[in-house]
Amino acid sequence: MQYRRAKVNGGSYFFTVVTHNRRKFLCEPDNISLLRNAFRYVMQQHPFEIDAIIVLPDHIHSIWTLPDGEHDFSTRWRLIKSYFSRQCATEYQGEISKAREKKKEQAIWQPRFWEHQIRDDKDFAHHVEYIHYNPVKHGLVAAPKDWQYSSFHRYVRDGIYDMDWGADGEILFDASIGNE
Repeated sequence: MQYRRAKVNGGSYFFTVVTHNRRKFLCEPDNISLLRNAFRYVMQQHPFEIDAIIVLPDHIHSIWTLPDGEHDFSTRWRLIKSYFSRQCATEYQGEISKAREKKKEQAIWQPRFWEHQIRDDKDFAHHVEYIHYNPVKHGLVAAPKDWQYSSFHRYVRDGIYDMDWGADGEILFDASIGNE
């Protein structure tokens, strides 16, 4: 079976990228710094806009908008994951070597990622809300404002959200929104 991805020039996409075996290490300070560096490095060579992002211990959700005339998000993710994997803390290097020998794959990330092409403004807003509410959904914090590895704080600064958004009770999302 051939895997097909929707690709629209200049499109916006929601992504879920997961660590190998859902290991919970992404939110360690060194790894957050390394992720930021990986994104910056790739964005210099292959520009895109990060509309929303959340980094959780074992996965990342984000929405990107690609430049007009471009649709290649797969290369961008491959480069980000590769940069991170090459630079990752030495404590994981033994696991990486074992996994490469055994399965010929990186032990940092799951081999693929999940994407959804954003259809319209409503779809965009629902996915942004899903991203920002995700640490609450996973029981990591009581409110989105309490999770530091999130674009939620930028949305508050820009006046899009009130600081207490998502703190008043559970937010339920349609099954078509997000992917874990």
